Amino acid sequence: MRLSIQGVGASRGLVLGRARVREPHAIDVDATRIEPESVDGEVERLQEAIASARSELAATREQLQGAIAKELGEFLDLHALLLDDPELLSGLRELIETGRYSAEYALRLQRDRLASVFAAMDDPYLRSRQEDIDHAIGRVYAALHRASEPALPLRSGEVLVAETVAPAELAQLKERGIVAVVTGTGSALSHSAILARSLHLPLVVSAHDAIQRINDGDALIVDGSSGEVIVEPDAGDLRRYRRRVAELRRERRQLERLRHAPTRTEDGHDILLFANAESMEDVGEAHAMDAAGVGLYRTEFLFLNRPLLPDEEEQFRVYREVVMGMRGRPVTIRTIDLGADKADAAGLGMASEPNPAMGLRGLRLALARPLIFKTQLRAILRSAAFDRSGSCCRCSRSAPNCWPLGR
Repeated sequence: MRLSIQGVGASRGLVLGRARVREPHAIDVDATRIEPESVDGEVERLQEAIASARSELAATREQLQGAIAKELGEFLDLHALLLDDPELLSGLRELIETGRYSAEYALRLQRDRLASVFAAMDDPYLRSRQEDIDHAIGRVYAALHRASEPALPLRSGEVLVAETVAPAELAQLKERGIVAVVTGTGSALSHSAILARSLHLPLVVSAHDAIQRINDGDALIVDGSSGEVIVEPDAGDLRRYRRRVAELRRERRQLERLRHAPTRTEDGHDILLFANAESMEDVGEAHAMDAAGVGLYRTEFLFLNRPLLPDEEEQFRVYREVVMGMRGRPVTIRTIDLGADKADAAGLGMASEPNPAMGLRGLRLALARPLIFKTQLRAILRSAAFDRSGSCCRCSRSAPNCWPLGR
């Protein structure tokens, strides 16, 4: 029977496929007390599960290849950092040692405690970070019950319907031919949604009761723009679907023809479109799409998750590739903007700040670490010499004693 379920469109795309429903693996356990003599064994059991979850994340990261490796790797690193969080670990240990709870129930209590903190946040982006906590703790819970269910057999052309989906899963789902994902919870601001958009994988989140109302094998039309999911579409739905797919194809062809056309308003004003980038894949795409240049190249990734800071030569090689990749179009390189909210293994920023978004970062960090700042500036200036336009940023003409920084 036809059914329409309304969710939130998180990643655009319109697809038709068969549903594959994955039942939720919620941390739903009763309060279980353990005997005093079992405390040490339960702590050890939890520690082994956390170590297993870390190993899984590390193994997944090593297997990453291609353009998505860096972006997905950052999400995996974030989940690994959550599993190393001292507050999370000490809280779990205290619940077992003082409360004498089982490892499973300690995980549930700690998860619920953190969920209440995130739920009280006003900022919707910060609220959506609760999903990362759920995914990280869910891995530990799964490790405690490793001999549970076999892996879900997914086939090409199917739509995954689940309560939630972790960023680490999305690239694998895409590779296996999953055409869309529908989740009962989630946010369009979540890391999963961000990655789904990078993968061009249609995603609908917050489709409440989708798991209860959709059955394995149901035909689904998923609209990642409007957030509508149509179960067992009728003839009228299928006609509208085919018509809309044809329209989207025409739009793409029209946009392709406009790729190299001037960006100009009707009254004759030219507008330059610049790209944001943080990898050579981004730079290559910006050039292919005929962007006027790179308006912001982020350099934080060079400094993240590493015990030693990059020297001038390493930074120079990266920046040079960016400049040469844009083939004479202007590139704006942002100096390091590393706060306590990012994974700074080298200890460049402060370990803890009341407000990491507004603390020691950006220019304040640069002035507090002048040697590091000057090293980065030298690398940027050296890379500017490889601008193929050969022009100076100030005088827009060839100048033998000037560092060319683009047009």
